[in-house]
Amino acid sequence: MEKFKRLTAIEPVGLVPQALEELRGYAEEVRLFDDLPADDDEIVRRIGDSDAALLSYTSRIDRAVIERCPSLRYIGMCCSLYSEESANVDIACAREHGIRVLGVRDYGDRGVVEYVLHELIGLLHGYDRPCLYGEPVEITGLNVGMVGLGTSGRMVADALAAFGANIRYFCRAPKPDAEAAGMRFTPLDELLRESQVVVTSLNKNVLLLGEKEFDALGDGKVLFNTSIGPGFDAAALEKWAAREGNWFLCDTRGAAGPVSEAFFSSPRVVCRNASAGRTRQSFVLLSRKVLDNIRTALAEL
Repeated sequence: MEKFKRLTAIEPVGLVPQALEELRGYAEEVRLFDDLPADDDEIVRRIGDSDAALLSYTSRIDRAVIERCPSLRYIGMCCSLYSEESANVDIACAREHGIRVLGVRDYGDRGVVEYVLHELIGLLHGYDRPCLYGEPVEITGLNVGMVGLGTSGRMVADALAAFGANIRYFCRAPKPDAEAAGMRFTPLDELLRESQVVVTSLNKNVLLLGEKEFDALGDGKVLFNTSIGPGFDAAALEKWAAREGNWFLCDTRGAAGPVSEAFFSSPRVVCRNASAGRTRQSFVLLSRKVLDNIRTALAEL
């Protein structure tokens, strides 16, 4: 198999030690940086004359970088790639320059499911906070609305349905397999009004909830955001979360968007500030998919 001449990871990319060692079989020289680049100039310096570069979700490779790295033939995203528009690599520019870009998906979803179950059960039963309804309540019979039904959203929906929740969902179009499983496609405003718990599971940079939608959601509700970024207008979220009886839960602060620091001091805003998808198993799966992509790129090139 052909090898890259020089492969550079411009930042920590989350691969397990065995995978980092295996990288050396796919390039004549491998360079691994263990800190984040400060700016585009530093990224360009790190890439240098490398023909392959790896990055995680914490940096960007934009046109300003690509056009200054003429040796690049491959960029590997060691993070989720759902669409060109939401990617942290300018994929269109890379294509113009004959650079192959591959990313991964669906590697941290099981941890997200466990996170939602953990937080929701704690809230319903009052394990480490007041009971949502004043007495312990099961998930059975709970009306749950899923905003977005991709891989992780469907896994969360399946888990809650297994506990007896009634699942409505909103996405671009009805999904026959979800309907066959008893989940009901519902217009967004109706879903927000009728659901006791809403879980947003959207692609990066997709913002669906504004003031109008939060008004439809109303009060006495629970909102989880399990998207990579905020799926809503942050100012509208702050206003809604400040109203009595509303709960907002997310795993990391970034999932709340550009809210004020005071937002997180509310007793009804629960943020563990630890990514639910970053588990031992997820890093193993991420590593395998990153290496698979490198082999694919080498075979194509």
